[in-house]
Amino acid sequence: MQEHDGFRMTRREVLLAGATTVAAGVAPSASAAASKASTVPDAKAPVRAKVAFTVNGKAQALELDTRTTLLDALREHLQLTGTKKGCDHGQCGACTVIAGGRRINACLSLAVMHEGDTITTIEGLGTPDDLHPMQRAFVKHDGYQCGYCTPGQICSAVAVLDEIKAGIPSHASANLRARPRVTDEEIRERMSGNICRCGAYSNIVDAIAEVAGRRG
Repeated sequence: MQEHDGFRMTRREVLLAGATTVAAGVAPSASAAASKASTVPDAKAPVRAKVAFTVNGKAQALELDTRTTLLDALREHLQLTGTKKGCDHGQCGACTVIAGGRRINACLSLAVMHEGDTITTIEGLGTPDDLHPMQRAFVKHDGYQCGYCTPGQICSAVAVLDEIKAGIPSHASANLRARPRVTDEEIRERMSGNICRCGAYSNIVDAIAEVAGRRG
């Protein structure tokens, strides 16, 4: 206890008084806090853009966050869930679709990049009552097991035969100036971006070769 000129304070009261003085010196005033808060910028709203393209023969117009991938536009906005999201990093091929006449990984492409494009997904190749020849061949040759990668495999396979028909060479082509032929090596090389975790590769090759007319 301390006593000065008749004024008495306990040790606890001295400590509390000191702490209060320090806190008052460092705490910002209400007006200063409000001023600081007003200078913090608001979080920016997502940038949205309109995009129009043709999907499976039907014109589609969407307004999307510009960061939306083509894969998410197809699955989440157009409910075309046949196209699968596998790795979402362009490594497995499950999301393969045909856009502008070329096969692409839909997870690596922004939807807004496809303004005016014609896009084909697995739903646009055939229906259960009217299968595409490649779909029938996959069924016949057991070109799938779990089926998750199958939509991307089939879209890629259709595009592969179009590439060979157009004379586009691959790393397996022995002569880059000669028109490529449908061989097991060509098919395997061109389909190497589509992963089948069930391991149905030989059956997939058989299905593609049959559609190409090389095997009956």
